[in-house]
Amino acid sequence: MSAPATWDEFMEGIWRQNPVFVMVLGMCPTLAVTVSGVNALSMGLATLFVLVCSCGLVSLMRNIVPKEVRIAVYIVIIATFVTVVDYLIQAISLALYDALGAFIQLIVVNCIILGRAEAHASRNPPLPAMINALGMSFGFVIGLLALGTVREILGAGTLFGVSLFGAGFQPWVIMVLPPGGFFVLGAWLLVFSWWARRKAKRGSTQNA
Repeated sequence: MSAPATWDEFMEGIWRQNPVFVMVLGMCPTLAVTVSGVNALSMGLATLFVLVCSCGLVSLMRNIVPKEVRIAVYIVIIATFVTVVDYLIQAISLALYDALGAFIQLIVVNCIILGRAEAHASRNPPLPAMINALGMSFGFVIGLLALGTVREILGAGTLFGVSLFGAGFQPWVIMVLPPGGFFVLGAWLLVFSWWARRKAKRGSTQNA
């Protein structure tokens, strides 16, 4: 696998098919856990571990799993790695585990992971499958952090728990409530869409 091909596999999920800002997938955890940067980063890293490991194993087993039961097998594989992450987070921090709540277990049904397993990992060798999954995971982490940092800064005046504006800051309480998640997501989607159109326009001008 050549270096340009490897780079394209990795960048696909970060830019061209970013799961949050392009495909708009995984909105349940994206909107629910991004009230702070710590929660966003933790959920993103948990999803990264599950996605990369499950795609690698699905790719290794792609020639021995019967097509009739492939989805069930993929779910069992994903659930196994989610269980590992679930126990790891409990062991590391019960407070973080309580903050993320049921959304850790819901990684099992995250359409980003199952979609990558079915559409890419089941049709490619392990290395390209895991590189593609890593890029998609980083794209998801970037999306969660983009929402989590904005909501924490405006909603609490902190970033990763560190105060930014002092005691005089008046928090925008709506930012740590569900409507705040939709407002910030909509704003980021507008920014991402504007940037994509600007890049496409620049490319068409250069080709003219």
